[in-house]
Amino acid sequence: MGSEKTIKCVIWDLDNTIWDGTLVEDREVTLKEGIVDVIKGLDNRGILQSIASRNNHEDAMKMLEKFQLNEYFIYPQINWGNKSESVQTIIKSINIGSNTVAFVDDQPFELDEVKSVVEDVMCINASEYKEILDMPRMIPKHLTDDTRRRREMYMADIVRNKIEEKFDGPQEDFLRSLNMKLTISYIQDGDLARVIELTERTSQLNTTGYTYTYDELNELRNDENHDILIIGLDDKYGTYGKIGIVLIDKQEKVWVLDLFIMSCRVISRGVGTIVMNHIMQKAKDAGVVLQARFIPTDRNKMMLFSYHLAGFRLKEQREEYQLLENELKVIQPKPDYVELHTEF
Repeated sequence: MGSEKTIKCVIWDLDNTIWDGTLVEDREVTLKEGIVDVIKGLDNRGILQSIASRNNHEDAMKMLEKFQLNEYFIYPQINWGNKSESVQTIIKSINIGSNTVAFVDDQPFELDEVKSVVEDVMCINASEYKEILDMPRMIPKHLTDDTRRRREMYMADIVRNKIEEKFDGPQEDFLRSLNMKLTISYIQDGDLARVIELTERTSQLNTTGYTYTYDELNELRNDENHDILIIGLDDKYGTYGKIGIVLIDKQEKVWVLDLFIMSCRVISRGVGTIVMNHIMQKAKDAGVVLQARFIPTDRNKMMLFSYHLAGFRLKEQREEYQLLENELKVIQPKPDYVELHTEF
């Protein structure tokens, strides 16, 4: 597989791709042989799926409902525009890198049109649909509980976002209406695969871009000088799953944040700030200096900005990373719209 990323989302055409026939001409179409197994197989692996099809939206959705497949596709783009525009809309809606997206279509012209605009997208001719589950990029390295319910969590996000768009009032009032429960726990055996998955899948809100092996994490977990914390979030619409990781190197007089990761899905919930302030307060109570290791990548500038907002300043520029330090003078209290459960 080389440096190619594991696919996070497969975007399907409809006519002569998921089904045989052209809907606007045939009115009655039949599913491709074995296509349901492919769609369900990808879903079980936590690979999201969507639609980019030139069709009448209402008719196409009715047909997907008839085949009981509509629930498998998030942010479907069924219109008469360019497929590349539809693919870009889906990528933006899900908030993932284009190099983790595959597009399946029966028309070489459509595949070329998408590739010419979004060159990082993996383009697959629909004639190869039976081989998709065996393609290396379609096989995640780790399968976790969060993996298997990824679509469910994204669909809950869609409901939340629609309600938020219509909410008339301050952002804080909307957040309060969610009844959020935030948990900070020490990782257990069953969490290690999810930790690895988060380090591999999260690039924007990742302070180092470094990924860990199972053995490395297990060794750190059993090291008395290190704490690995896993962050979970739930609200009245369901669970967000495990959405964050913090790795702390705890020395006698200094704590160093070796890794801080948050899922992009919760950035608007202010969860990262709450976790950071909790750690800052713990460091202050322990009478230690709090530092953080930051390795710039082409995608994680937002995390450096978050560190700066929290009061971290550059202490030393080292060859491989920036060492930041926080004087712990300003620590924001936990907002009342979040219920915090913590072992740390």
